[in-house]
Amino acid sequence: MNSGFDFALRAIAIGVGATAVMDLWALFLKRVFGIPSLDYAWVGRWIGYFRQGRFVHANIGQAATVPGEAVMGWGSHYAIGIVFAALLMALSGTGWVQDPTPLPALAVGLATIVAPFFVMQPAFGFGIAASRTPKPAVARLRSLMAHFSFGVGLYLSALLLASVSA
Repeated sequence: MNSGFDFALRAIAIGVGATAVMDLWALFLKRVFGIPSLDYAWVGRWIGYFRQGRFVHANIGQAATVPGEAVMGWGSHYAIGIVFAALLMALSGTGWVQDPTPLPALAVGLATIVAPFFVMQPAFGFGIAASRTPKPAVARLRSLMAHFSFGVGLYLSALLLASVSA
């Protein structure tokens, strides 16, 4: 990688690809097993309340809707994926981007579980690591699976990018 612009383009490609893999995994779970995933409109609703100085909710699902929350939530979901891809690239270096290996991608994917467990779930009123949900262990496992799929997506997206960039 020669420049910051090249780094940003690669981070966008890898982050969008990885987030799409995560979303495809969620769609598979929903269609095949009837397992619902996070409603990303809730993410937009949460962010929408920032303007009012509100960062924590008793239950985000019961908070009043915010105009454009679905677009804001989905856009944030993909932007966060890009940021995590950039973090992986910064930690792994240019060599990894040119010749990706699974371990760094899977490690970063699993490490991203910190965000929902300790930021989003508590802020949504679900408690630390979904401790206030009806089935915390199930919610935690689903989050881990989702973030593992993100790690798989980081690797597959980087592999695809390396193959077309060669």
